[in-house]
Amino acid sequence: MSISAPEISARIVEAVMAQKLAPGARLGEQQLAMLFDCSRTIVREALTRLAARGIVTVSARRGWFVIEPSQDEAREAFEARRVIESGLIRSAGAIGRDALRALKAHLKREKAALKDSDIGNRSYLLGDFHVCLAECLGNSLLADTLRDFTARTTLIAMLYQSSHDAAQSCEDHVRIVAALERGDTAAAEALMSEHIGTVQSALRVPTPTDPLARLRDALAPMQGAADPTRSEAQLLRTTPARRGRKAAGPEASPDDSSTYLGALL
Repeated sequence: MSISAPEISARIVEAVMAQKLAPGARLGEQQLAMLFDCSRTIVREALTRLAARGIVTVSARRGWFVIEPSQDEAREAFEARRVIESGLIRSAGAIGRDALRALKAHLKREKAALKDSDIGNRSYLLGDFHVCLAECLGNSLLADTLRDFTARTTLIAMLYQSSHDAAQSCEDHVRIVAALERGDTAAAEALMSEHIGTVQSALRVPTPTDPLARLRDALAPMQGAADPTRSEAQLLRTTPARRGRKAAGPEASPDDSSTYLGALL
């Protein structure tokens, strides 16, 4: 049975969440068609879906690429996640036993991944916790939305070289689930907001640069250059002959041709 466009889209999102596809990575239609053993039409449909979800972008001449979020897009993505996830916890109410069991099973996999050398699996599980939480709280629509936002924030973390510790993320998740288990949704909501803020603050976002800095340096006045504010009359009064006689000293004759030539040269 051939693979479908939604399945290809899901595989690409999983690869992004596992940090196996970096920001700006090129996604060639022909290569993907060969890899998945399908037509380029199916691949193009999958990529179009991802473009609509904000995971990839397309250039008419260059092809398909994984997005490279700007600083503003990074800020907006974290703000959106904070609003969605905090609101989801607030409105969910008491969590059921089955949902709690599923969350604890996910945490167990996270802890095991921290001890393993598979960084991709660890990255995927830490991001997927938020998707799992939405599913366990009974909102599959928001789970799909959070999957896309989590993929974007994973790309942001890669692009801006996040220094956030994976073990800290796992511990944050443990505390959120513990608050939900004891029925303290206010604490769980506050912990989620704090967790997202901590992840965001770990980004190494460069400070804004002066777009005219290089041109400004190039066109700065040279040290020792003539003052551009001097009047034309002042410049004309300092003739080569006068400068030559001054340099030659008081005993130099006005008619001394060597002094004049020296000043010209």
